[in-house]
Amino acid sequence: MYADYREKVNSASMAGAAGGDPKYRLGLSQNYMKLPAKDNFPDYSKFKCMVARHLTLEMYEKLYKRVTPNGVTIDKCIQPSCDNTGRIIGLVAGDEESYETFKELFDSLLDEKHGGFKPTDKHPPPDLDASKLVGGEFDEKYVRSCRVRTGRSVKGLCLPPAISRAERREVEKCIVTALAGLKDDLAGTYYPLGKMTPEQENTLIADHFLFQKPTGHLMVNSGAVRDWPDARGIWHNNEKTFLIWINEEDHCRVISMQKGGNLKAVFERFGRGLTQIETLMKSTGREFMWSPRLGYLCACPSNIGTGLRASVHIQLKGLCKRDDFDDIVVGLDLQKRGSGGEHTAAVDDVYDISNRARLKKSEREFVQLLIDGVNKLIEMEKRLAEGKSIDDLIPKKK
Repeated sequence: MYADYREKVNSASMAGAAGGDPKYRLGLSQNYMKLPAKDNFPDYSKFKCMVARHLTLEMYEKLYKRVTPNGVTIDKCIQPSCDNTGRIIGLVAGDEESYETFKELFDSLLDEKHGGFKPTDKHPPPDLDASKLVGGEFDEKYVRSCRVRTGRSVKGLCLPPAISRAERREVEKCIVTALAGLKDDLAGTYYPLGKMTPEQENTLIADHFLFQKPTGHLMVNSGAVRDWPDARGIWHNNEKTFLIWINEEDHCRVISMQKGGNLKAVFERFGRGLTQIETLMKSTGREFMWSPRLGYLCACPSNIGTGLRASVHIQLKGLCKRDDFDDIVVGLDLQKRGSGGEHTAAVDDVYDISNRARLKKSEREFVQLLIDGVNKLIEMEKRLAEGKSIDDLIPKKK
């Protein structure tokens, strides 16, 4: 997708170099960090990040002076790994070209993070067709609410770790313009963080819609929270079942949700809304970032492909008491969180259950995986309540 761009840059004449001209970027590449790469190599001796397991000095020396057309270097991409000693990925993309320019490191991490994804593998095309789902309407005795979310980035603009104020404002402008064209059940209102009235703020807090300035390592250590709250905001439809966060962790975060057990309806609205938004964006010359190999691109390598997280809040009073509860969830290729989200505990035995992966399957396939897994969890819960065995339902270890 981005092949040969470095060759084009290197073949350009230096005469008249200025501004955003590729010839100027060549100068940046040649003069970046005059000291040897080995003197700038991070000390990962006390770090547990994924980057530390993959980035060797030899690889670093190879990537050291590469630069994307937007001026992103490998050091920009690995900065989170240098500022956090915890078990994090530690790698971000500054623009869509980062995935290709520094592909040796990105591909290595993608292979581990996504459970096997080789440089020759390809993510499947998008599939947002809810009519193909089998099931997806759960018993509300167990499933309390359903949610489907994803991240999207605007093609041609830098990602949050490297974005300029002008680009961030362009992200806001093109997405808000598209959202204004949504009709009927998708019609809604945009609330810029910097211009919100106290009444609007209180309402959004009560609805659990309002996002605050992030404090996590991905955002802070990558520099993505610069200029807060400039060009950030929240949009939701009038029915409060379709929500867009603009310029938080991604260019935009798209969320469809509702109370009850109808996951199929939530996914239908999700797909319809996303499709209409991109159609409206294309009418103004913009579109979402899409790689033929990696799918939709965002700053964090964990959120590429579909970027999709489909989830339900489900009460599992019996199953959660078992010692093998975590193993059962993982065996179904699902992920368990507390009812308050990541790093929270369950309340009244209600858990957030979602798909674990984001890459290698289509959106519909991930939602179907969740549907099948939740059906199995509900069947286990019913049997346990009746004092029956669930041994035949427990997934075999892979």
